[in-house]
Amino acid sequence: MGAVIGLAVGRGTGPELAAVFERVLGRVADVFSADVGIVRSERVYHSYSSLGGAGIERIREVTRNDADHYTDFCRTQAALGTTAVFRTAINAQSLYLVRQRLQGVKVDLVADRDVSLLLVRDAAQGFYTGENVHIPGALVRTMTFSREITEKVVAFAVERARRQWPDGGVDEIVMAYKFHLLDGALDEWVAAAAERHGVRVRLCQPDTVNRDLIEKGPPPRSVIIAGNEWADIMHVVLLDRFGSERQENRCTENIYLHPDAAGLAEYQTVHGSADDLEGRDAVNPTATVRAAAMVAERHAGCAGAVRMVERGLEALGRQGVRTADLGGRHSTTAVVDALIDALEPEDQPVLAAET
Repeated sequence: MGAVIGLAVGRGTGPELAAVFERVLGRVADVFSADVGIVRSERVYHSYSSLGGAGIERIREVTRNDADHYTDFCRTQAALGTTAVFRTAINAQSLYLVRQRLQGVKVDLVADRDVSLLLVRDAAQGFYTGENVHIPGALVRTMTFSREITEKVVAFAVERARRQWPDGGVDEIVMAYKFHLLDGALDEWVAAAAERHGVRVRLCQPDTVNRDLIEKGPPPRSVIIAGNEWADIMHVVLLDRFGSERQENRCTENIYLHPDAAGLAEYQTVHGSADDLEGRDAVNPTATVRAAAMVAERHAGCAGAVRMVERGLEALGRQGVRTADLGGRHSTTAVVDALIDALEPEDQPVLAAET
């Protein structure tokens, strides 16, 4: 039996991008003669815009139901041995309930010729997680930071950095958190985790990290571990400044650290649900295309899929085949059609016949 990939679809442009993902993954699998199946969650999850006008109580109910369903989907897929899920954008409140329950981290390598910056976003704790309590005229949001989650996030970041740079050449590990609000607890937890892993970790206020990035830029090999309060805002800035990338073209990986979802990686586009483009065949498919290539290479045995797809995208760029947000005039379908036609394996070297 071949690889099985999970697929979770949100509203907005989610159905259109899910179709892109299936087409590209299928084409890559054909090129590499790989057996890949897709199991789709039966629920279509809400975006924030699709909940507009529903009223507070209804939004709370749907948010919780979406989170419950997607949490169960991830747990079930992990238990069945599925190693990857592609998910289109869904309502952030539901999403962060899932990340809190399954202890999620988002990881992205922001790189160009001179910089290799591994960004690890702590999505399992802090303001983005938590519970809301409504009282007359106010909303109270309760959140938690814990030693357990902090240690898991640091351990993941160290392990991923050592995998990224197996020669041990990490120049710096920085943590960007508003730790001055936490009574010194985060300082102690981080110091203990750093000692346990034999690394130096510099805990910094977000504005200090920003100042250093502006003045000096990141070291050639660096890791930034950050709470979402900083990383959610700065991710797109880091991509633009140090990776020469736009968020519309970028996909990223989420890893769940809870034992209930151990071994499951979730891939998503960096851009959101783009509800304003729903049904117009105009959404930029590049990030979804790249996610399909990453899933194929990492989880379906298609070694070389990422490079093949990048060659295809480069060919489309030279031909001017792109959606309107990139200055082109092509529809989503037209871009994907052209890419499908361009996906071919690299030419194999011709061996001289023996004489």
